[in-house]
Amino acid sequence: MSAVSSLRLHAGAVLRRGRSRVAAPADSAVVAIPRGPDQARRAAVLAQAALSRLGGGVALGALPYEGSLDAVLRVAVRGGEPSSAAAPAGAEWRVTSLRPEPVPVDYERAVESALAAIEAGEAEKVVLARRLVVEADAPMDAGLVASRLASAEPGSTAFLVALPDGPSLVGASPELLLRREGQSVASDPLAGTARRSPDPARDEELARELLAAVKEQREHRLAAAAVADSLSPFCADLHVDAEPSLHATATLWHLRTAIRGTLKPDSPDALAIAAALHPNPAICGTPPAAAAALIRRLEGFDRRYYAGMVGWVDAHGDGEWSLTLRCAEISGSTAVLTAGAGIVAGSEPAAEDLETEAKFGPVLRALGMDPAAG
Repeated sequence: MSAVSSLRLHAGAVLRRGRSRVAAPADSAVVAIPRGPDQARRAAVLAQAALSRLGGGVALGALPYEGSLDAVLRVAVRGGEPSSAAAPAGAEWRVTSLRPEPVPVDYERAVESALAAIEAGEAEKVVLARRLVVEADAPMDAGLVASRLASAEPGSTAFLVALPDGPSLVGASPELLLRREGQSVASDPLAGTARRSPDPARDEELARELLAAVKEQREHRLAAAAVADSLSPFCADLHVDAEPSLHATATLWHLRTAIRGTLKPDSPDALAIAAALHPNPAICGTPPAAAAALIRRLEGFDRRYYAGMVGWVDAHGDGEWSLTLRCAEISGSTAVLTAGAGIVAGSEPAAEDLETEAKFGPVLRALGMDPAAG
């Protein structure tokens, strides 16, 4: 089945990475996870209880960034194909306006404030996000948007999740937070970003510049070290790449560190381990408590599902969870996009604003816009 049809047919939740697909229809059993602290850890316990009660299956869905919302996971049989596959119709909407929140000058002021806090020793890194509110002249088809993202970003985890408070969450995350297969675990933290170029020679040059950039390397090392430190207690052995490598999406270069391990016999399931890794410096900062306090002071909005987790876990404990990035919440004719940039010593406010703009690009294209055309 094509990525297009497999991301369009279910109103519940659909996740796809490469040839792997997990889906649950809207009428599947639901695991409700009330808002509040340690929501992801509570979700792991409740999901396994539901899977045991139902005799197996897969629990899948999305969890908010900070547990600020009630959440649900849906339970379904993994890999089952729907009975019919209708090809998506052409887009019937046109984007009429874009509204940045905050406006670029205010976002850059927030970055300047974060840099002042870093210089004062309050934190080493903080990730500041901003939003883009997109309005159209007709309701947007979330399934079609998700399908376009899946086609444009084949190496990412594409997702379409019906949220309990109404909107549809769509996206294509490039960042694997945690994959568990038996006793093997993997995590691929990404931090450090550069735009790609359609010109092959220039694209290669940009990749080399990213690998050599001191600021980007500093930002990346903080993220990779934190993930390795959080994953280590669960593992009998753990291998961390000595140097970051390049990870390419359709439009961006990222720095990536591959982390691979073998779990101890008594280790918890994939969702419980993912909860222990979240939030990491790639989407929050370091030290975590100081970075979180700066985010609350400087961002000025609830991240909701942005920078949360999206994925699945089964009754055997296997599963895969990605950070909820390159995403939008779609409700009728409105889409709210969120993107962030990692701020460390040496960051430049205008460059960080441009980085968030680049991260909006894949979703804007899926909404039917050409970001280069403004």
